[in-house]
Amino acid sequence: MVIQRDLPVHIWGAAAPGEGVTVSFRGETRTTQANSLGCWSLHLKPGAAGGPFQLTVTGSGAAGGAAGQRIALEDILVGDVWVASGQSNMEFAMSQASTAAQDLPRTSNPHIRLLMIQKKAADFPQDDADTDGWTVSNPETAKDFSAVAWYFARDLEQREQVPVGVIDSTWGGTVGEAWVRLTALGEDASLAPVFVARGKMLEDATDWAPVERDQQRQIAEAKAEGKPIPQFPWHPPLASWGPGMLWNGMIAPLTPMAIRGVIWYQGESNSKLARVRSYDRIMRTLIEDWRRQWGVGDFPFLFVQISSFTSTPAEDWASLRAQQVKTLEMKNTAMAVTIDIGNPVNVHPTNKLDVGLRLARAARALSYGETIEYSGPMFRQTTTEGASIRAWFDHAQGLMVKGGAVTGVEVAGADGKFLPATATIDGATLVVSSPEVPAPVYVRYGWANSPQCDLFNGEGLPASPFTSEK
Repeated sequence: MVIQRDLPVHIWGAAAPGEGVTVSFRGETRTTQANSLGCWSLHLKPGAAGGPFQLTVTGSGAAGGAAGQRIALEDILVGDVWVASGQSNMEFAMSQASTAAQDLPRTSNPHIRLLMIQKKAADFPQDDADTDGWTVSNPETAKDFSAVAWYFARDLEQREQVPVGVIDSTWGGTVGEAWVRLTALGEDASLAPVFVARGKMLEDATDWAPVERDQQRQIAEAKAEGKPIPQFPWHPPLASWGPGMLWNGMIAPLTPMAIRGVIWYQGESNSKLARVRSYDRIMRTLIEDWRRQWGVGDFPFLFVQISSFTSTPAEDWASLRAQQVKTLEMKNTAMAVTIDIGNPVNVHPTNKLDVGLRLARAARALSYGETIEYSGPMFRQTTTEGASIRAWFDHAQGLMVKGGAVTGVEVAGADGKFLPATATIDGATLVVSSPEVPAPVYVRYGWANSPQCDLFNGEGLPASPFTSEK
């Protein structure tokens, strides 16, 4: 495994009630006693990156003279631990990535350690996670691991020269509120629609139950007769969408363990029209509460802006992206824009290398102190100039367009009706106009589920879609 460097080392476990427990690690030994429920916990001193080390845990023995148990954990490295969470684009396995043929055979690295958390929804916070344990990265252990998280870890390990541990706690097709502690959601009155949506989903399940039973019958009959298994439209498991349910089962058990930060890729399941407007509040609550529950400070929370996908009119990916931009107002957050590497006909684009590298850039800047550009151009404000409107950006040094002309730009007058416009680059700004809008008030770029976006900065990082309309 990997233990987080430069933070107190938290060791906890179970023993007989009242049993003494001694822990030794890196030349330090401490002793504690299990409480009446058999739970024990202690902290050891922080230390620098290094290893491998041995950690031993020894029990004093139960009352009556029984010998105590001794556990020795070998090959422990001290470095940086990152949690990777979200839905299917973070869950997306190395073996499925477009770069798998080239990179999967080269995943052997003793300084990268992987921990896969099994899917589990629970009604209350769990004190242990379902997992097969830590593994050293190699082609066998990496093939089913998050491709985004693995590329992120590889880049940091190579550049920082410290061991990196990554925890893959993901579940495809899930909503953001499932990953937030239920009490934290309930404390924000503006999140009442989350519970309304959950209630409606449970009520609709009454109609869904007989359909699901019939599908299971058809599957069983096909198997018995040796026929192809019938395919049905996807329907999320009810528990996986329950507010707080995935926090309870897949995140709460990790919070006693010190970490460096979190990478997050989720939002597609919150893009439905009835859900999209509350996404920023959900994510602010998630980030604030995860930091509070881990108790190691305002650790970096680095997230991926959802990519491009045609989807249907029942989903608003443009508004969801705008909600994600709003979340950047929070301290120590960064966003990897991926609008340029999506797939209009597949919600799971296979280029996960660039996603991981863009997240790693953000980590290098926010967490490791490198002076590097880590974001694509981000809209800041507009100024009107007669029949034109000028859009100003941050992170826009070397603003450029790939493909000849800026596409996907629209302007609107006071009536809010957007029409296609032409745009020219002027330094780190865009000057936009349309003969059909003589007095432009608003400008937007890439405002569609699957837009054509070709605006980048000098580092080759894409501009985030935006609208100046509030």
